Formats: sequence, structure tokens, C-alpha cells
Amino acid sequence: VQLQASGGGLVQPGGSLRLSCAASGRTFSRNAMGWFRQAPGKEREFVAAISWVGYKKYDVDSVKGRFTISRDNAKNTVYLQMNSLKPEDTAVYYCAASELTVADFPKEYDYWGQGTQVTVSS
Repeated sequence: VQLQASGGGLVQPGGSLRLSCAASGRTFSRNAMGWFRQAPGKEREFVAAISWVGYKKYDVDSVKGRFTISRDNAKNTVYLQMNSLKPEDTAVYYCAASELTVADFPKEYDYWGQGTQVTVSS
């Protein structure tokens, strides 16, 4: 099983990026998938998750209203649309897949991608 994250890069404050995470090796259409991020010197933190039926949850304090998680089960892919980016969004973003249908915490995820760097700077 592999999760391949892509779409990161350097963007100015206020800009947008769309991250993609393509899964291979098995289908995750009935599994929760999520995005986490880790900034230098900080612990990995939850960003957003989507259940197998499309229920979405976000880290309210930091990204709700700016980020949108979605999934395309036909492509075995999960996305994170990030708008109105701020310097504090700078981090390595990781996608993850769970054996559960709903999962919000890192310990509930079983498969992790390699991460994609997002840098928000002018």
C-alpha cells in the first residue's frame, strides 16, 4: 500500500494550493482518510478528515473556512484545497488512510504518505 502526496510548493500569503493523495495497492473507498501537518519543531497535528461516506471534520481553530477536504473514490484519491494561506500554514503535509470508516486522531490511521512541503511566504 502506498499513499503518494503531491501538490505542495511555495505560495504567497493569501494564495491557494490543492494537495492530492493517491492511494495504490488497495482501495480505501470504505475507509476514513485524512490530512495532518507538521511544522519544524512542532508535533504532527490534525488538519482534516473525511469519512467513507463523506462526513468532513476540520481543525476548527486553524483551518476551518479556508481548507476543504474531498475525495474521489473512483480515483482512490483524497484532496485538500487550501485557500487564504497564511505563513503559519507552513509545514509538511501528510495524507493518511485508516482501517476505520471514521478517524480523527493520528493513532487511528494505519497508512501514511511521505509528505509534501507547503511553504507560505512573501
